[in-house]
Amino acid sequence: MKAILALEDGTVFEGIGYGASGETTGEVVFNTSMMGYQEILTDPSYAGQIVTMTYPMIGNYGVNEEDDESSKIWASGFVVREGVGAYSNWRATGGLEERLKREGIVGIQEIDTRALTKRIRKTGAMRGIISTGDLSVESLVKKALAAPGLFGQGLVGRVTAGQAYEWRGEGDFKVAALDFGIKTNILRSLEAHGCRATVLPATASAEDILALEPDGIFLSNGPGDPREADYAVGVIKKLLGVKPIFGICLGHQLLALALGGKTYKLKFGHRGGNQPVKNLATGRVEITAQNHGYAVDPDSLPGQVDVTHISLNDGTNEGFRCRDIPAFSVQYHPESAPGPHDSVYLFKEFTEMMIRERGPKLRMQGRRTPR
Repeated sequence: MKAILALEDGTVFEGIGYGASGETTGEVVFNTSMMGYQEILTDPSYAGQIVTMTYPMIGNYGVNEEDDESSKIWASGFVVREGVGAYSNWRATGGLEERLKREGIVGIQEIDTRALTKRIRKTGAMRGIISTGDLSVESLVKKALAAPGLFGQGLVGRVTAGQAYEWRGEGDFKVAALDFGIKTNILRSLEAHGCRATVLPATASAEDILALEPDGIFLSNGPGDPREADYAVGVIKKLLGVKPIFGICLGHQLLALALGGKTYKLKFGHRGGNQPVKNLATGRVEITAQNHGYAVDPDSLPGQVDVTHISLNDGTNEGFRCRDIPAFSVQYHPESAPGPHDSVYLFKEFTEMMIRERGPKLRMQGRRTPR
């Protein structure tokens, strides 16, 4: 089945359909991870985007029922060099292409993904369309130009939980986790560090959050332009200094906006499990998992905020910490899935912050503190 990927600048790639038939539009981005395609596809942060994998062979270990990062595939489309049908892995319960077909995800294979990636790096992330039906180049380019950008789609509202729910676990710390597109492994990581998480919709009010009497507040990852989630920024402002706050990815950007900072769109973003970040406090270099198209302007942050991490690829901000209130955040994903575990220590820093802020009360209640 012939398929075409067309970009808004007129660039066209002809290949073979991979997954469901039909048409799909989205912002075309690339991910440099060598594995973890199932976790990437089910990461809600990819809502509204067509994901290109730079690693040439995708699907060789199949898919399973345990590695999803949410309840479904959120990526709008999928682009690979070679989709491997004959998967082999003892954990596999099915093939990737069958999963794509089952969930109606349109993809394309047998195109030059290296050339596509270089085009995105040169021009920037662009709107695009994959089609297995309409194969007119002129028509598809027009459709790509007419496709909506990330702003204005209400992507966080599409991916957030419909109502609050409790995550399993019997940890010593009660955490209110705001779901802007939260990954399952974030909840597993909180649980592993002694936290009992209550997951709240992105539209939860400050009163809803504080009514839980949490020991700390977590701001999750999520899709789209952080400025579109201005309702969450107002809520976070009310929580500053009231409870310890830890943010990741979109949560990092929203915390910056709540503090009075600014964000901006990156040319082609950071996506992959091999991104080097320097911890300015320790001098240590961490290899991190990342997935974002926006960044925080460090010069816009107020004076009581210290930059803690920077990208060694382009010098952009990767983390900051407040001096006068218990709040910190990072742009990357310390929970990995997929990716290295160099930064998992940040979850321990979150629990240590809760101990410092609520230590006397925790001891009065007989709660244990993590080793």
